[in-house]
Amino acid sequence: MWHQRPNLRGRPKPSISLTLPHLAATEHLANAIAPELQTGDVLELRGSIGVGKTTFVRALIRSLGGTEEVPSPTFNLLYVYELSSLTIWHFDLFRVEHLNDVYELGAEDALETGVSLIEWPDVMQPLIPNERLEIKFSYQPGESRHVAIRGYGTWPKRLARLGSLSYG
Repeated sequence: MWHQRPNLRGRPKPSISLTLPHLAATEHLANAIAPELQTGDVLELRGSIGVGKTTFVRALIRSLGGTEEVPSPTFNLLYVYELSSLTIWHFDLFRVEHLNDVYELGAEDALETGVSLIEWPDVMQPLIPNERLEIKFSYQPGESRHVAIRGYGTWPKRLARLGSLSYG
């Protein structure tokens, strides 16, 4: 039986801060992160509606070999993508108010057997492990977006392998 993991948040780790001036920059970021993913990884995708979270997910899944359509999970709270290398669980918890509802979606299986991409992760916070990557998308003046990436656990070392990221 699966047990709730302790939510010891740990010290904040250094973050990467990037301007994403166009859609291709968001896709490039997803392509850079994709090779670092492994079973059990959790990516918290934060930011307001329309800021690029689902665009990032689409690019990430394509980068990992996914060929099917990746819709925004506005109506369905969860999509699961069985790829050759990983199983991706894409949660959109915008409308979820209670942790029990997250359990009904199969969150424990996602956290143990796949990569969990979680939009609006706050309701699921007690289940999210210390080892995680937080990606916060926001708007900047004009048409560009900003992303702040914070890694916990082994993620800072994994992010360092990406080298210098910049988009212009």
